[in-house]
Amino acid sequence: MTISAVHDRLTPRARVLLLVLCGAMFLDALDVSMKGVALPSIGAELGLATGSLQWVVSGYVLGFGGFLLLGGRAADLLGRRRMLIGALAAFAVATALGGFATSGPLLVAARFVTGISAAFSAPAGFSIITTSFTEGPVRNKALSIYTATGATGFSLGLVAGGLLTEVSWRWVFHAPVLVALATLAGALAVVPRSAPAAGRGFDVAGSATVTAAMLLLVFTLVQAPDAGWASVRTLGSLVAVAALLTAFVAIERRVASPLVRLGILRSGALVRANVGAMSLLGGWVGALFLVTLYLQDGRGWSALATGLAVCPSGLVVAVLAPRIAAPLVGRFGSGRVALAGLTSSVAAYALLLFLDASTGYWTSMLPAFLLVGLAFTLTYGPLTMAAADSVPAADQGLAGGLVNTAFQVGPALALGVVSAVAATNGPQAALLVPLIVAVLGVAALLPSLRRA
Repeated sequence: MTISAVHDRLTPRARVLLLVLCGAMFLDALDVSMKGVALPSIGAELGLATGSLQWVVSGYVLGFGGFLLLGGRAADLLGRRRMLIGALAAFAVATALGGFATSGPLLVAARFVTGISAAFSAPAGFSIITTSFTEGPVRNKALSIYTATGATGFSLGLVAGGLLTEVSWRWVFHAPVLVALATLAGALAVVPRSAPAAGRGFDVAGSATVTAAMLLLVFTLVQAPDAGWASVRTLGSLVAVAALLTAFVAIERRVASPLVRLGILRSGALVRANVGAMSLLGGWVGALFLVTLYLQDGRGWSALATGLAVCPSGLVVAVLAPRIAAPLVGRFGSGRVALAGLTSSVAAYALLLFLDASTGYWTSMLPAFLLVGLAFTLTYGPLTMAAADSVPAADQGLAGGLVNTAFQVGPALALGVVSAVAATNGPQAALLVPLIVAVLGVAALLPSLRRA
């Protein structure tokens, strides 16, 4: 079912559907940012050391990044509505359990399950938009609003997480449950039913192999700073990942109904979108990790003050993305717009290189955060548009899974490098990592200048 438009505007029916899908995106972003500012309080109550505390975040990333490709293909083969509704229900249950956790392992397990749930809901929501809205201005407008909602959720989560943590860190788990239940009710009411792909079997061997590879890859990247990047454990794990991916490719070439149709990777636009996604979110998560530690540990700021300080970056996206992203893509092409966005992130991280005890918020940090907001405005939505436009409707869930996997692997890799550099050379040197990541993203998107 495709939703038509009146000229280039969303119809009332389309707006209701988009509102529900934005609720799912808002929920994922809200959940992640709320947990980040609550980590010190969680560690204090549950007696978690820094090395164990990072698994509250890494457990979610492990589940999300490990199961995204499986979640994307499951949406295509088993029905997008079914996957979205099931994932939202599981998300609510796992998040509620996390709020009642009395030990670190139980909390990390709940976060792992929450990440798996998001791995099924994110590509399902993405593919519902790309298959329900007419390609062109309507779809671009919908994707602009969709991605801006994610930025709004992330920004609101930083502030709300700080406020709720002042009461109890457990409320950063309880509050998203209410959002999840409301979104679930809306999805049951308005998300259209989609028939599973006819004549397509499920690639069990491929699913098991690539999921194991992604789980091991994300786990290795998260653990590498502690184990050592050149340690036998890290190198052995990376060799095992390479072996699993080689086996996966061999399986996909033989089976009649592959989990990942390898021909999809011949799309240069899709490959560039994935590299850009790794760069965009990897650079920002690495920078945000360092800035958060600097403000709270170095300057003694509260969780709320830290959230308010970073919040302008998300507000820029929330205000500008729905208004300018789609028109700019229509005029210049998604690749050129995304390239301009990543260039803005390079400028932002260049400003943060000078972060020290004498750095003023209004003169240095705020301009950098505003530039990051502009980067996400110009890059996040256009990258998803490029991914959607480069593949047929039958592969939209897979395309969503691929680009969302890139959005998760990028931060995992960047965080690992940032942590390693900070441990050996200090936080100041580690601020170079986000800048280098952004520069690599710009280099990857340069061919877009010729192909726009």
